[in-house]
Amino acid sequence: MRKTVTDELQREVIFHAPPRRIVSLCPSLTETLFAIGLDKKTIVGRTTYCVHPAARVPAIPAVGGTKNFDVQRVRALNPDLVIAEKEENPQGAVEALAETHPVFVFDVTDYETALRAVSTLGALCNRASKAESLVADIRTAFAKLHPHRRQRIAYLVWRAPYRAAGRGTYIHALLEKCGFENVCAPLVGRYPQITLEKLRMLAPAWILLPSEPFSFDDSHAAELEAEIPAAHAIGVDGEMFGWYGSRMLPAAGYLSRLIARLDTPEIT
Repeated sequence: MRKTVTDELQREVIFHAPPRRIVSLCPSLTETLFAIGLDKKTIVGRTTYCVHPAARVPAIPAVGGTKNFDVQRVRALNPDLVIAEKEENPQGAVEALAETHPVFVFDVTDYETALRAVSTLGALCNRASKAESLVADIRTAFAKLHPHRRQRIAYLVWRAPYRAAGRGTYIHALLEKCGFENVCAPLVGRYPQITLEKLRMLAPAWILLPSEPFSFDDSHAAELEAEIPAAHAIGVDGEMFGWYGSRMLPAAGYLSRLIARLDTPEIT
């Protein structure tokens, strides 16, 4: 049966429902497809960054990275639905692929749009019941977050030059869920470039250094603390902040533990 839907860029997408051959170009959504009950029989393509669930994705052909996936390799898999995401995938390549195959583009920018993506995947793939159950579990888990102090936070996503997570990002939404104040939110852009001088002026109490997309380590934390002595720089799990969908369920517990850590006067 052919079905017509409108994606999150307000594009009309016509596809076979439920889809029998899906290529996912977004790691978070690939993991979520498995979480709502799909398997390698239906998920026939992924990116090299789609690494979860680790025991199941290796059997699925990779089509390149999220930013440089091979359009011809995707087409060769003959998908009846391609899952893409506005921030993850380049517009030109997505538009080229959409000339020959149905491409549904998501646009995840905060907590609610992340949950909406789960529900939409369920509706697209005839897994609505499992998807809505997952959404309910995520809401319950996040409701248990209980921040005690409004910590001033800077969350960096890149180095040389430094870039921070700003307003209008999923990361910013999670910081707010934790009760943190994102000191970089007033800056222009979703991922504004920032100098050490500007970061010092913003006076964060904590600088969070994720494991991805840039892999910060202890040397980077020491470097930042030397430049900004009033701040503590610590490493965090980038997947827990950057991956949405089904990853939000374990992320809630991780964030709860982070809140407790930052509320403790002594660094452990």
